[in-house]
Amino acid sequence: MPNEYVRITAHLVTALVAGALIGFERSYHGRPAGFRTHTLVCLASSALMLVTIYQSQWFPQAAAETVRMDPTRMAQGIMTGIGFLGAGVIMKEGLSIRGLTTAASIWITAAIGILAGIGFYFPVVAATALTLATLTALRWVEARMPTYYYARLGVRFRREAVMPDGELRNVLSQEGFSVDKLSYRLEDEGRHFEYRATIRTLDEGNVRRLVERLRQAESVLEFRVAPLGD
Repeated sequence: MPNEYVRITAHLVTALVAGALIGFERSYHGRPAGFRTHTLVCLASSALMLVTIYQSQWFPQAAAETVRMDPTRMAQGIMTGIGFLGAGVIMKEGLSIRGLTTAASIWITAAIGILAGIGFYFPVVAATALTLATLTALRWVEARMPTYYYARLGVRFRREAVMPDGELRNVLSQEGFSVDKLSYRLEDEGRHFEYRATIRTLDEGNVRRLVERLRQAESVLEFRVAPLGD
């Protein structure tokens, strides 16, 4: 029995360490689900798998002869529950969606916890290392990849002083943006006119120059530039 307790403790401590490492990376980058969340998810997944792995410790022997428990069903239940937790960290602001990477990290953390729960230690180490590499090293690669930066633009004018859409497109082009979609809106009982557009650029620094130009334009009453990203 003491040896069983040592093995159970090893399962739980392994899950705790793996979850803490991934959670630390998320906390370091200011994500809503960070150190403690990932640690608890991994630990809970491991603990739940122990229910099936060590069923002889709590399930009556007589009943065990006629009832067979399937550990894979427990794993399926864990991953289903984690889906709700992951959805909770995904936030939508307008057309911008954030938290997808954190939700994915919670999902893989639960999987690592399941591996720790059944005592499959090599995959625990390998999966933890690969997860951390994905969240850190690939961040460096992603930051250097030539990718488009998308933003949602809203510009409001007085109805009698509206900037023609051709001129607006020219301003955006001069600041390094291309227009993906452009829509028009008349508001406040016809007193104000607003352009709404999805714009993109290869240089995120162009956003500051565009904001400064719109800020100095006397005909612009209001404007908003909101990033569209993970």
